[in-house]
Amino acid sequence: MATTLESTLKRIRDHRLPDLDLGPKAVHPAYDGLSILNVPSSLCRWLGAPELPHPAINHAEFDDLASGARQVVVILVDAVGLNLFERWLEGRAQSLQPLVSSGLLGALTSVVPSTTSAALTTLWTGRSPAEHGILGYELFLREYGLVANMITHAPASFEDEAESLAHAGFDPNTFLPVPTIGPHLSEAGIEPHAFLHVRIAGSGLSRMHFPKVHQHSFADLPDLWVQLRQLMETASDARRLIWGYFGNVDYLAHRHGPGDKRVEAEFARFADSMMADFINPLSASARRDTVLIIMADHGQVTTRKDPHFELRNHPDLLRRLHMSPSGENRLAYLYPRPGQMEAVEEYIARAWPRMFRTMASGHALEAGLFGPGRPAKAARSRIGDRLALSQGEGYLWWAAKDNPLIGRHGSITADEMLVPFLMVRLDA
Repeated sequence: MATTLESTLKRIRDHRLPDLDLGPKAVHPAYDGLSILNVPSSLCRWLGAPELPHPAINHAEFDDLASGARQVVVILVDAVGLNLFERWLEGRAQSLQPLVSSGLLGALTSVVPSTTSAALTTLWTGRSPAEHGILGYELFLREYGLVANMITHAPASFEDEAESLAHAGFDPNTFLPVPTIGPHLSEAGIEPHAFLHVRIAGSGLSRMHFPKVHQHSFADLPDLWVQLRQLMETASDARRLIWGYFGNVDYLAHRHGPGDKRVEAEFARFADSMMADFINPLSASARRDTVLIIMADHGQVTTRKDPHFELRNHPDLLRRLHMSPSGENRLAYLYPRPGQMEAVEEYIARAWPRMFRTMASGHALEAGLFGPGRPAKAARSRIGDRLALSQGEGYLWWAAKDNPLIGRHGSITADEMLVPFLMVRLDA
């Protein structure tokens, strides 16, 4: 296990995207074989479906462990960075130690931006953010003339109006310019299943990601594990991909910071319940030819609430922009007014020294920051003219409301980009 983690980490740290100076401490997304972009092709390979356009995970030990698998269970815990995962394994989540000892723990990178909407869309399309076009939490959708929240599918400034973009003609079933993997798996004779909390089951984002996927909703952790175990105990001639998503860690980390004891306690609750209600009671027949994967989509960093990061306190910057930034608070897309590009960059450098790295958005797209493949037609308009990539604890808060967040993500630091990939053979 240690060898796998060390070798994947070394390869990630040595990896650099050519023609992009992201700073000495940046983690470059390893799209060529050690990124979450590579997970869908690996799942297809292990279950016998045709592989997708981008390569599978480039680490032979994972392929060896998955040999002969007819059932792959992927549990994604939102916002568990590798550093926290390792720390919690030695702390309150020691119940996972038997899985770590018997399996393989490696490191992968998230995608850019390191955020849920981009990462989950990559995992359910097998395409990079550049290709699928979901390039952040808030995006300027030129075709609708507004900035949209890509989780709630509502205008970014709206409160409690989930899926109201439908009034403008937005259809989550047809919005993506690339296919999803549910039909791809089904055509190969593989049953895809997804377990989602009742709050998000059937949402616009779920409809976007899960065509031809059997969807199951759960109310709490025991409900998830018992339902999942019951599915696995039901014999099937078909190979199966079973996906489960748990979002409470991300929720708490945003509000209290990823290092907060409440966040660790929630992950420990997840781990203990998984072992007690799922792993330990699972029958030998359900374990047969089954691989379990525990992974994350991105990590988080701790920031501080500081009015200096709030753009309402920087009118001289705002007047140089066509509109407020979009994207992520830690990877902001800027739309400078004509002739104001240099002034915008100078203002950022002076107001927040060494906290942001700015670059031309078009160059970042062409150089592969947002992933390989042909960019979606709308990608260029959605990332503005300049990027502001956060370093350290910097961020930009532009919403016209109080700032409630301590934990954040979206940029390219190790805490945000490095995620665990734990793979265990349940019939070992």
